[in-house]
Amino acid sequence: MSRAHPRSVKNRQVFYIPGYDPIHPRRYRELYRKEGRDQAAISGYDITLNPGETKPHYGWKVDARIDGTDVHADVSVLVWSDIVRDSMDASIVGTYAQLVRTAWIYIGSGALRRLMRLRKGPVIAALYPVGMLLTQLLVALALWYALFAVGHGLAGGVGAVIGAAMGLAAFIAILRWFKAKDGKFFAYYLMHDYAYSAASRGANPAPLEARMKSFQDAIAVALQSDVDEVLVVGHSSGAHLGVSILSDLIRDGRVPTDGPKLSFLSLGQVVPMVSFLSDAHRLRGDLQFLSARDELTWVDVTAPGDGCAFALCDPVSVSGVAPDGKRWPLVFSAQFTQSLSPERWAELRWKFFRLHFQYLCAFDRPLDYDYFQITAGPKTLAERYADRPPSKSRIDHAVSKYTSVRP
Repeated sequence: MSRAHPRSVKNRQVFYIPGYDPIHPRRYRELYRKEGRDQAAISGYDITLNPGETKPHYGWKVDARIDGTDVHADVSVLVWSDIVRDSMDASIVGTYAQLVRTAWIYIGSGALRRLMRLRKGPVIAALYPVGMLLTQLLVALALWYALFAVGHGLAGGVGAVIGAAMGLAAFIAILRWFKAKDGKFFAYYLMHDYAYSAASRGANPAPLEARMKSFQDAIAVALQSDVDEVLVVGHSSGAHLGVSILSDLIRDGRVPTDGPKLSFLSLGQVVPMVSFLSDAHRLRGDLQFLSARDELTWVDVTAPGDGCAFALCDPVSVSGVAPDGKRWPLVFSAQFTQSLSPERWAELRWKFFRLHFQYLCAFDRPLDYDYFQITAGPKTLAERYADRPPSKSRIDHAVSKYTSVRP
């Protein structure tokens, strides 16, 4: 017989899967510390952080008192930032080659056209690095031509040669300057992001598959412990990694019937950017499999205000793989425009990358989505949203051209 899950969670293990992010995981700890403190002050509960283990997974400990209940949570970040950094190690010429190859894959396959039927925001975000990199190239070419023309006008053929040489040096220098300043432009970063999945047309590269297996092992160990809930949080690209990791976990029989409650929270997901590609057979199969399982609860939270996510797009249905017995995910909106005050929304609405992380942050007018109550509160994900209907404006019909799944 299955263990009866307590209505009040006292101990929770949280696994956070970041998106395509090269930054050290301490960033997420400090974000949790700052935003958790702010949310606690707004919502009237207590939450404190303490150092956690750094091996094998970087993490921290959370002690909270919410709704009169003391809760302890161990949070671990499932790190793949080293893989991200390796994939970003491309020269300027290599990045422009990625641009051409990635654009050809998305446009030539028809994936880009179908993605635009969902939400234009993330498609515009995908086109941004293409436009920005081409703009940088045109600026560099214009500078080269200007120096060539000036040299030719002043000294004829000899001047043209000198001007062309000076222009070439300036051309290289300006492109290097743009790359050095990418922390402001994000063109190279986003280009590498989209190119990473496109390079294999939606299949997972071997190093990522190996890392995902180690993540599965860590979650399996937690499911053998005496915690009340094991909560997996997948943010952005981490959402589709979570889908495959949990699918493998269940297929391999590693979810005990008498163990902790298994929960999956996907935030700001960009699943269609991968599942719409021709060779994403594994991901589509995992979406189909996970959506019909009773071993877990899967909640998908996005917001139309997040221009980098496929807001309110049911990742299973739009990928064209919804089975007859589909149960998950429960899709609803974090409602940024209502859960943030008008002043706060006006401050953030054009900060697209910051908004993509708002799911992990405090809301000054919180509604029924609170990241800190989910990760450190006394209710399981299933209990918290047991009566929550899906958003009426969600998109839940098939859109993808490619629907084949892994055998």
